[in-house]
Amino acid sequence: MATTTVAVLFGGRSSEHSISSATAAGVLRAIDRERYRVIPVGITREGAFVLEDDDADKFALNPERMPEVVDNGTRILWPEPGGRRELRVRRDDGSVEALGEIDVVLPILHGPHGEDGTIQGFFDTLQLPYAGGGVFDSALCMDKHFMKIVLQAAGIPVAPWVTVEETRWRRDPEGVRVDAAGLGFPSFVKPARAGSSVGVSKVHEAAELDAALELAFAEDGKVLIEPAIVGREVEVAVLEGRGEDSARASLPGEIVLTTREFYDFEGKYLGGDGAEVVCPADVTVDEIEALQNMAVAAFAAVDGRGLARVDFFQTADGLYVNELNTMPGFTPISMFPKCWVASGLSYSDLIAELIEVALSRPVGRAVRD
Repeated sequence: MATTTVAVLFGGRSSEHSISSATAAGVLRAIDRERYRVIPVGITREGAFVLEDDDADKFALNPERMPEVVDNGTRILWPEPGGRRELRVRRDDGSVEALGEIDVVLPILHGPHGEDGTIQGFFDTLQLPYAGGGVFDSALCMDKHFMKIVLQAAGIPVAPWVTVEETRWRRDPEGVRVDAAGLGFPSFVKPARAGSSVGVSKVHEAAELDAALELAFAEDGKVLIEPAIVGREVEVAVLEGRGEDSARASLPGEIVLTTREFYDFEGKYLGGDGAEVVCPADVTVDEIEALQNMAVAAFAAVDGRGLARVDFFQTADGLYVNELNTMPGFTPISMFPKCWVASGLSYSDLIAELIEVALSRPVGRAVRD
């Protein structure tokens, strides 16, 4: 069997740099080396593409040391459009070395400059196959404001919200406070274009709003305020189908909070107490069907490609889609892989599925039929 060469791309310029690097550790450790030859490519916090070590332990996540891509002086030279897909590296002494032809890129990047359609557009321009979301769905789902508008237009229930631009907050803080009060308390304040719960606060009363907005504006100039919905936090993993096959949804998982107020960064990645990922969730057969059907419908509504994690609130009034993540947390302990493991697809096979779906797509087509 011929070996497929995969450029595993991680790190990046966003505040989720370390989470992307930790995801790389899981992928480097689990990817099937008999099927795939791996070229690890890191992006530093400053945006330089460097040739990284093929060493999962180097990027393992632990509370005492957050992994990161450090500038080692190398620079990746990407192939030019229409030619051979040969990846090269320029060493710090100026010499250039061929790394071989690559078949596909696996971008495991989170946040701006990686999960927002920018890197996807770059690879479309280079005519390089890549796994995961495309330009449109990545950009759309990165912006929670526009994602909600599209889902709402498709008839998919979403929580009410107020979007606040930082310019308005500086100009009219009292008007923003009135709008926030209209949603009631407690509420959540979150950056419109960030992930991994970075910059997110739970606001219990009006006096806490200003500080929460300042925290969120430190991440993004656009912020959402949403009421805290009472219900279960249930998530479904979705994979794009190959060819004429429809997208498929996993068994649901649930975030169970005990002492933690919400599923924050520490609870997700640093083993903090008070939050547990349960997969599969304790739901009925009918509830599974409803969740899976709405997850696939939401994926279709945003013109989803590759994969997405669809996050729900399951309430007494029904289901609400909270958001879609086009490159969800992908460490072995993250919800997306755990949902697929519970559904019968191993972590290693899940990585392979993403790669094979990417290879099955036509390359360089700007708009899908």
